[in-house]
Amino acid sequence: MGADVKTVLCVVGARPNFMKIGPVIAALKAAGLAAPLVHTGQHYDEGMNDRFFRDLGLPQPEINLDVGSGSHAQQTGEIMRRFEPVLDRIDPDAVLVVGDVNSTIACALVAVKKGIRVVHVEAGLRSFDRAMPEEINRVLTDQISDLLFTTERHAEANLRREGIDPARIVFVGNVMIDTLRANLERAVPAARTLAGSGAGSGAGSGVAAAGYVLVTLHRPSNVDDPVVLARLVGCLEAMAAETPVVCPLHPRTRARLNEAGLIGRLRGPGFAVMEPVGYLEMLGLMQGARLVVTDSGGLQEETTALGIPCLTVRENTERPITVDEGSNTVVGTDAAVVMAAYRDVLASGGKAGRIPELWDGRAGQRIAHVLAERL
Repeated sequence: MGADVKTVLCVVGARPNFMKIGPVIAALKAAGLAAPLVHTGQHYDEGMNDRFFRDLGLPQPEINLDVGSGSHAQQTGEIMRRFEPVLDRIDPDAVLVVGDVNSTIACALVAVKKGIRVVHVEAGLRSFDRAMPEEINRVLTDQISDLLFTTERHAEANLRREGIDPARIVFVGNVMIDTLRANLERAVPAARTLAGSGAGSGAGSGVAAAGYVLVTLHRPSNVDDPVVLARLVGCLEAMAAETPVVCPLHPRTRARLNEAGLIGRLRGPGFAVMEPVGYLEMLGLMQGARLVVTDSGGLQEETTALGIPCLTVRENTERPITVDEGSNTVVGTDAAVVMAAYRDVLASGGKAGRIPELWDGRAGQRIAHVLAERL
């Protein structure tokens, strides 16, 4: 590699990052930039890590920090400790971080304190809920980043309000949608995933043919509080009495359901409960769903891109464009509100929405073009 080739060290740490980094790395390399990949190991089990790398065709990381789990403080501190020697060895021109996980803020902090430029992809998203650890990570990462790439217009307004120099902000669109569009034809059909899942009595091709509700829950505000979790399980039981409910269970959620003695309530007729699925399987499950019920930020965006009705069981969202323009409705966790929204979707087909500006599959190329110009 020639001495004049600029190096952008790319960082991933958890499943939400994996869907965003692939288009960026491919575009950086096509633009003549070096783009080595560091995986912090924040997510480390086979079902939520290696499988996604295979599904998405991601390059194997040059470096894996193997941090693993721990409290927020332990994980963030350990990532920082292990990442610093990597920067000393590679000496990149910039460090690129994505999203809002602990790896994002940890690596950004190390880089900025060593005088290395920080690039934040998916900057400016705000839930305005400081009880969310991700919100803290977003706000702090944006404050110390040199270049902030945004997915929607709301994000730039948020950053300007927080005093970020507009010259540092570039609206490029949504790299997660780059990945989604590139993989639509490779999606695993829902009937195949359901038939092979070993799920409960509702599983199989009949569920896919009849239409189903796809459910994912993992946020602490929903699964760590037994009262809220029981309320949501009650909603799912009511839905399953009318429409099959498909639940790929996050390990954290399965553990909390077991602790609360609620897991048995998801094993009755109408439920298809399974282990976490790969990206291509999840894409197929979304495509085949009549409705998605989730607390995931990524699924709010993906359902909007696919035009599939989505109910977000949270009190807020950092992705308001999915509500204002897309197919998403924020319903909270009140059972009456959730069930009313569910029945409205069944009766009316739900919000059709439209695909937001620049969610066209070329965000990664725009990012690479800007970096090639500015580095």
